[in-house]
Amino acid sequence: MTLIDRAATTPAPHTARGVLTGVGHLGQTSPPVPTAGRLAFLARRMWAYWLGCAGFALILATTTGLGPHRVWGACAAVGYGTAAVFAVRNSPRSAAWAALVGAVLVPLAVLVVSGEAQSEVGVVERSGALLLHSGSPYLPHPVHTVDYDPYLPGMALFGVPRALFGNGPLTDARVWFCLTFLACMGLGRRQRRSDGVLSLAAFPAVALPLAVGGVDLPVVALMCLSLALAGRGGSGTAAGMAMGVAAALKWTAWPLLPVGLVLLAVTAGRRPALRAGVAALSVAATAVVPVALADPHAFVEHVVLFPLGAGGVRSPATSPLPGRLLAEYAPDGAVLATAGLVVAALGVAVSLLIRPPRTVRAAADRLAMGLGLAICLIPATRFGYLVLPLVLAGWFRYPPEKGGVSSAEVVGPPACPVGGDSAH
Repeated sequence: MTLIDRAATTPAPHTARGVLTGVGHLGQTSPPVPTAGRLAFLARRMWAYWLGCAGFALILATTTGLGPHRVWGACAAVGYGTAAVFAVRNSPRSAAWAALVGAVLVPLAVLVVSGEAQSEVGVVERSGALLLHSGSPYLPHPVHTVDYDPYLPGMALFGVPRALFGNGPLTDARVWFCLTFLACMGLGRRQRRSDGVLSLAAFPAVALPLAVGGVDLPVVALMCLSLALAGRGGSGTAAGMAMGVAAALKWTAWPLLPVGLVLLAVTAGRRPALRAGVAALSVAATAVVPVALADPHAFVEHVVLFPLGAGGVRSPATSPLPGRLLAEYAPDGAVLATAGLVVAALGVAVSLLIRPPRTVRAAADRLAMGLGLAICLIPATRFGYLVLPLVLAGWFRYPPEKGGVSSAEVVGPPACPVGGDSAH
């Protein structure tokens, strides 16, 4: 084993005062990189990981009643099985590519050509057309569930290509979801090899929504990019703009702002954090405020009341998580779930002041924890949302390339796939 001497550093106190005043910026420490022996040990057993993924895909294909999920399961089972064969032959990169092709590219192509998709895809594409023709992506008088668009106005941009150029493989919103995810994760990886992006995209909880049309992946990719930029310090403008774009897509991205700004204050100081905050709010406001003013009633109905289950139609996002179970079965359960959500949010906020995250990985973990608690406690929620904390917690654990070996070549994300729902 080769020992590497590191310069000893004494970290500055990580207190709320240090963050808020810009005094005592905290140094960043790199997480330990697995040894070559450990990576080789894991590489020899990757066939079991891919085989488990194939089993999950096959079970989904034979049990689900959702057409797009059935197509994904059949294609992905073949892709993951091929990846297991390559892994047995000690070809980890070929295994990652086989999994990506079988679990993402092939089912995505099949579904785009056939026109099958989750309801989110149709909602986004309709909202893009409405945005171009009326200035608002929201129907003024929604009647049915599919009439509602619970996303912030920025999401409608993914539907603009189809509104401008008509039906076609390259105008499908899913293609732009996928490209945005891959581009943002690639830009944010810095020293991580592209194999890490391939392995993450091939992970079942990510590959499934990439193929069938989950809207959460471009959101979480922008969140990862924002944290990566914030961790690099600098002026803060680029990190703030990335935060603003994420915040313009969906409410679930808004917890990113306090976490990302605190991380930036730690890594670069008070002024870059303030600059990033102004940039983030400016970008988000530019996308949201004009639409909200164009039709305030429709904006509130779609974006506020419907997700909370208080609109004219109840949200179909009803996975049996604690918030939904409380709201449905306990006396004043909705109030209890909301109170728990507020307490969780306050707890995360206090933790940012008392013990601000010193590294990008720590910030991602803090954000993943907050989002995980929120997803569990919101009355209208679904299992598919858990891809957000899963990606945040897993992506920054890919170590950078070291000694010509990257752990992204031999380890995938934890084998705990989360199935998506067709409800938006």
